[in-house]
Amino acid sequence: MASAEFRALAEFRYRIRMFLNGSEEAARAARLEPQQYLLLLALRGLPLGRQAGIQELAERMQLRHHSVVELADRLEGRSLLRRECSRDDRRQVILHLTPRGEKILTRLAKQRIAELRTAAPALVRSLTLVMKSVKGGKRARS
Repeated sequence: MASAEFRALAEFRYRIRMFLNGSEEAARAARLEPQQYLLLLALRGLPLGRQAGIQELAERMQLRHHSVVELADRLEGRSLLRRECSRDDRRQVILHLTPRGEKILTRLAKQRIAELRTAAPALVRSLTLVMKSVKGGKRARS
């Protein structure tokens, strides 16, 4: 790999981390742990037709089942989400945002979208450099 490829990849990762660090700080400012914010976001942002079961959310967050259960316990304790047994399978628990959870999530998501509008050009430039440096899985000639 050429030095330019490493630089492009490192820059892309740096831009992603800047955005993610901002999300973590915003969550903490809203008195949420970053993973709690991500669970609320994953719950509200599920693709159409998907149910917000623990396993589905664990997959979306790339966490273990028990980690999502613990996050849900804490969020439920703060009245940010509620559990309900599935109508189709009483063994399955479906999570729902409460109005309070929706309000906090909406405020955070609006902040993050505003930040993304600012950060997007640099993020896109860095991704474009990565993609140009590696064309079709083969290294581009310098």
